[in-house]
Amino acid sequence: MASPAAPGLFLCFAATVLLIFACVAVPVWNDIYFLSAGEGPQQMRFGIFGFTGSDTHIGYDFDPALLGFDSTRLNTRIIHNLTAALVLHPIAAGLAGLSVLFGLCGAAYHRAGTVIMTLLSGLAAIITLVVWVIDMVLFGITRNRFRDQGIPSQYGNGNWLVLGALIALMLGFCSSACGIFGSYRKRRAAY
Repeated sequence: MASPAAPGLFLCFAATVLLIFACVAVPVWNDIYFLSAGEGPQQMRFGIFGFTGSDTHIGYDFDPALLGFDSTRLNTRIIHNLTAALVLHPIAAGLAGLSVLFGLCGAAYHRAGTVIMTLLSGLAAIITLVVWVIDMVLFGITRNRFRDQGIPSQYGNGNWLVLGALIALMLGFCSSACGIFGSYRKRRAAY
């Protein structure tokens, strides 16, 4: 018999995996990125902790020497602060991971694990919602600034990984909240 915590546990695990993939985006893993700009060998990809060829660090500026663009409207303090706020991605991934650990306790042992999984998945969903909005605003503004200057740019797969994690966390929160009220009695073996 499956535990009442199992659906929420599965969804929280899926969200954790998606958020971890988003966290290792460019410059760590070039196949996952939030924005691409340019064409051919000059194509740049931007991620949470930097861009193609940069060091990994929190908060960055869009270097005009990379693509030859006017950075006066792009490299502002607000944009730099938004790139620094991308550090919320690993925080959301950590909270989602903790919800999985407590969900395992809920599935195997006690209702308290499911309660804590519900609380952590709700908090992770809120942070993931905030970070997805930041992603769309930051990279939307950047994409439009590049396009205004004739540089082709488009959203990357990292945005949709975060959206998938957000949906999984919301569904995980709802299903684990319902799982709290499931039956946790252990059946005694008949001798």
